[in-house]
Amino acid sequence: QVQLVESGGGLVQTGGSLRLSCAASGQVFRMNTMGWYRQAPGKEREFVAAISWDGTTSRGGVQGRFTISKGAARSTIYLQMNELTPQDTATYYCAATSKPTVILTATNVDYWGQGTQVTVSS
Repeated sequence: QVQLVESGGGLVQTGGSLRLSCAASGQVFRMNTMGWYRQAPGKEREFVAAISWDGTTSRGGVQGRFTISKGAARSTIYLQMNELTPQDTATYYCAATSKPTVILTATNVDYWGQGTQVTVSS
């Protein structure tokens, strides 16, 4: 089993920045890729970005403003979010898969975190 715990969410004004963290614990060695999804009220969960253990990254529709990275330990990833807009308001979920892919999909994610709320005010 793997546990994922997100942190760093909060309230920020338009144009501001936030840095989300996700810490994994348990059988972390089983994980090949970790990443982020987000879900806004009334919308489907949306892929944001992912990073594999070797540092390969992938992104969804927020290219350029959001940057995913990993810590020195394999068990922590970050999402640096810049130039935030109200459209970025959502619950952000950390996700992980043991499968050999850098693309996270709803069908290949093995573990989800509980989510952290990001609210961007206009």
